[in-house]
Amino acid sequence: MTPLELALRYMDIFFSGKSLDRLEAILHEECQFRGPFYQFTSAQQYIASLKADPPLGCSYKINHTFEKNNLVNLIYSFSKPGISTTMSQLFEVRDNKIANMVLIFDSAAFAGKG
Repeated sequence: MTPLELALRYMDIFFSGKSLDRLEAILHEECQFRGPFYQFTSAQQYIASLKADPPLGCSYKINHTFEKNNLVNLIYSFSKPGISTTMSQLFEVRDNKIANMVLIFDSAAFAGKG
């Protein structure tokens, strides 16, 4: 898969909220995740967190995609009941797996201020 295909596959699995173990096939075991609320230093930590609190009832619509070499940036509209905001997620691919993710958004939307 290309880096863009991997990022889009990640989005499909994440937003399904189901069978999150499927992420193991596309995340590097040392995958780093950084976002406004959480940080993880391994795929196992990240997947365990998602399984404990699955992203159910969430949806997204891709606004823009950018790909350069092993980097992909997805800009998308995120929504779940009571919350709607724009997010930007940067993916770095290494050894045909997602090795690094940075999620950026205005966290005020989640505090009822957005």
